[in-house]
Amino acid sequence: MSTFRDAGWVWEGQGFDPGVEPTLYGVGEGATYFGLDRVNFMFHPNTHVNLSKVAHLGAVVPEISKWKWVEIEPVPGKHGWGNANWRDSNPETVREEAENLSRVSLDFPNISGALIDDTSGMFHYDAYGAQWPEKIATALRSANAELKLWMVVYTHELDLEQWQFFLPHLDIVNLWVWEFQNLPKLEEDVARCAELFPGKEIIVGSYIRDYPSRQGVPLDVMRAQYETMLRLWEQGRISGYSILGTCLIDGHQPQAEFIREFIDKHS
Repeated sequence: MSTFRDAGWVWEGQGFDPGVEPTLYGVGEGATYFGLDRVNFMFHPNTHVNLSKVAHLGAVVPEISKWKWVEIEPVPGKHGWGNANWRDSNPETVREEAENLSRVSLDFPNISGALIDDTSGMFHYDAYGAQWPEKIATALRSANAELKLWMVVYTHELDLEQWQFFLPHLDIVNLWVWEFQNLPKLEEDVARCAELFPGKEIIVGSYIRDYPSRQGVPLDVMRAQYETMLRLWEQGRISGYSILGTCLIDGHQPQAEFIREFIDKHS
């Protein structure tokens, strides 16, 4: 019998977001912490060496948008670091990464798909056009026809017209609420998402950190979110949830502990 634990994913990888200290947790350790067996592999190149870190897990979905590193000049007198990551959402980059991952996946049977993070970022490139979703999907399945295409969609972006071009090629919508103040509308947003993406799986994103306010998601709001996600999953209206992420566990310990305990309680 499937449990709420079985529906969970965790984002793995080292990210350097503004105001977030480097984490002590390494790739794969988030899955261990939350007791999950499925992960999204983020922020790092999709190479054999890197993906071997999660080869022991049940399912892995790497991102293909693609997060890259850039050196930045330090600011005198301020505590910080000399690197940051940025997302390369150039449609050709995404297509190339999809093709690369398709080849690499042949050596990693637990790779089940690819994730386009912040998908709408592609829409801002001059090169973007209606043909790109098909090109990306074709590249992803060029060596492995079984791979599923995921894409991140924010609830405040649901009405963008460009989503229609993904419908024939998309398998899973990873739906995120950007500001925690909008989480009480989650059930309504899931219903709207299901209407716009008929027949597609929906996996709801769960932030540990609220990035707009640069603080942990308030625990009362997080509790309501998880109770809603559990109910929607039990009703078959979503197929799971994903936690962002491993790189935030030690920085927002109360939130991470709440999620772990909630999963334990309902599994």
